[in-house]
Formats: sequence, C-alpha cells, structure tokens
Amino acid sequence: MRTTVRLQREPFEPAAEAAKLSAGRTDVGALVTFTGICRADENGAAITALHLEHYPGMAEAEITRHVEEACTRWPLLGATVIHRYGRLLPGENIVLVVTASSHRQAAFAAAEFLMDYLKTRAPFWKLVEKAGGPSWVEAKAVDDAAAERWSKPAPLR
Repeated sequence: MRTTVRLQREPFEPAAEAAKLSAGRTDVGALVTFTGICRADENGAAITALHLEHYPGMAEAEITRHVEEACTRWPLLGATVIHRYGRLLPGENIVLVVTASSHRQAAFAAAEFLMDYLKTRAPFWKLVEKAGGPSWVEAKAVDDAAAERWSKPAPLR
C-alpha cells in the first residue's frame, strides 16, 4: 500500500499527486480526490490571505495516524494527504486528499473521513486576513457534527 503525508509551504499539483498514487496499478478501481482551495470571501467579507500554522512533527504524526486508521476501516490500496502551511492567497490550493481502492464506496468514505478529521482535529491554526484586520478561525459546529459520525465503530471490511 502506498501512503504519503506531507506538510509543505510549496504549491502542489493535485492531478500529478493522484497520478503518482495510481501509477502502474491495475488493482485500483476507484481514485477519489479532494482539493481544498483558499476562498476570496468569508461570510461576505473579502479575504486577503489565509495563514496556516502547525506544530511541526506532531501534525505529521497525527495526520499519519488518521491515514493509518482510514486504511484499517476501509480496504484502501493507497492514500495521500498533502497540507500546506504559511501564507496562502485566494485561489491557491490548501489541502489534498487522495484515496485509492478497488471500489468507489471505500475510496469515497475514506476521503470524507480524512477531510472531516483534517477540518476538525488536525493540529492547524488558521488566521484570516481581511480589510478589517486579522482574525483566528473558530471551530464550526457543523464540521464537528460531520466528524462525529466517524466515532461509531468501523464498518465491516
């Protein structure tokens, strides 16, 4: 199984990363990708930039742990998670999740699981730059509710 977890300042190319995960594989029947992109607007207020901070070492270890959990919950053939940090401008990619499986259900579920984790529990802090000044992004109840569904026992493989 191929798994990749990277935290980086540099941009990434989603299609190239997805291609790496499935290159030379004939057992992959489904490849699900999700790319999170920095928006230019938040609740009607223009965003100048987004600053992402993380705890080096701990963030990679925590994300790796959740990728491993996804691999035990679903019959994955591979997974990639790339998350940027630093100052990001609207239109720039923030995060990439790619999951590969023989079947689509597992690939979709694992990708959702990983994104719900990244959105709610990954050790990142987000500071939004707006015309009125910077503000830290607060946790959202809707994101917590989405992540809560994964606290139930894993489905049978």
